[in-house]
Amino acid sequence: MKKQMRLIGTNLTAAQSGRILFSALDFFLDSGNLLTVTGANGAGKSTLLRIIAGLDRAITGSIHIEEDGTMLPRAMFCHYLSDKNAMNPMLSVGENLFFWKKWSGMSNYDPYQALEILEIAHSIHIPYGILSTGQKRRVALARLLITWRPLWILDEPTSGLDDGAVDLFSIIMKRHMQSSGMIIAATHLPLGVGETSSITLKDD
Repeated sequence: MKKQMRLIGTNLTAAQSGRILFSALDFFLDSGNLLTVTGANGAGKSTLLRIIAGLDRAITGSIHIEEDGTMLPRAMFCHYLSDKNAMNPMLSVGENLFFWKKWSGMSNYDPYQALEILEIAHSIHIPYGILSTGQKRRVALARLLITWRPLWILDEPTSGLDDGAVDLFSIIMKRHMQSSGMIIAATHLPLGVGETSSITLKDD
């Protein structure tokens, strides 16, 4: 019997430049499920994701991951992918992904295998900086596959992708969820995966 993992956010309040973005926010996400975060630009979607990833702090509230009642360290169990891709433009695609492989620990796929799954393996020796916007995003998404992490925290994951790449990433997300993974994604666009729950942030 597989262990059940749950991400729990309780009574979260966040602010930016003195303005409250959201308050008293509660949510949970279980293994095998997708939670989407929607709302207008400036409503706090990216801030919420950064708080979940442990990169920003909430004014109030708490976030934790538990497995069968045992608290787990978030940093060891999540991948955070922002809209910035987090790649060095001067390095090749392969060099970037080998860096992330070394940084994140035990491998799930090697960089070439991950690029094959995203159908961009031909780019492995090309400088990342000369790729198109869509190609850069595919490479960034490949990072999710290199090391297994149950929780994917994704900020506009399909931004810049063409329809074919969006369909491909939908399949990848479904496979992750079928393997007991969890996904929380801020998005303006349909992801092609049936969401289990959603949060809509208001820009008051």
